[in-house]
Amino acid sequence: MIDFYFAPTPNGWKVAIMLEECGLPYRTHLMKLSQGDQFKADYLAISPNAKMPAIVDSDVPGEAVSVFESGAILFYLAEKVGRFMPTDPLGRKETLEWLFWQVGNQGPMAGQLSHFKNYAPEGEDYGFKRYLGEYERNLAVLERRLEGRDYILGDYSIADMIAFPWVLIAKPLGSTLNDFPQVADWRGRIKERPAVRRAIDLHKDQQNRGKHTAQNNSLLFNQTADHLKAGKS
Repeated sequence: MIDFYFAPTPNGWKVAIMLEECGLPYRTHLMKLSQGDQFKADYLAISPNAKMPAIVDSDVPGEAVSVFESGAILFYLAEKVGRFMPTDPLGRKETLEWLFWQVGNQGPMAGQLSHFKNYAPEGEDYGFKRYLGEYERNLAVLERRLEGRDYILGDYSIADMIAFPWVLIAKPLGSTLNDFPQVADWRGRIKERPAVRRAIDLHKDQQNRGKHTAQNNSLLFNQTADHLKAGKS
């Protein structure tokens, strides 16, 4: 059994998609991020960065294994099940390149764009414009990569699963895929997968949808070192 610490956000969807695609048995622990579940001592022992998603895999010899950070989780699960990742050295190298691209570029830029579009105080035009540009620059990277390919590595893989969620919500981020036809087609192919639909629907009724913003919730926004050092028991 895998214990899956999750909230219905693009970062949570990445791992939910992989778990659904693999058919692994898992138990979902819904994280109430607006109430500070991510700062509790028990969770910090699993995810030192106080972010979700995270997993604890009990289906291993000996003690259970915890994994935090979405890229690491997807890589771990792909190795565990022997699926959704090339096995040859060059294929594994390409997998890591695109995982690192997502967690170091696409994901952080999209996350900041989401903040300034949906949660920041009004009047933050510079932040929105900056991160919209960075988000669309990453769409252009993906557009070039998908020329002549159905998926990022040729076959459907964890590279697609990790990049898909932030493209899925391009419109709510204030962007469009009109100038990125390869990306739009790729998004459509992935969106139709039953496992992907199940993952996106997981605890859908608990999505934030603007209820908590930078102005009314400092546990989600404007965090400081004190939030982490406080680590509630």
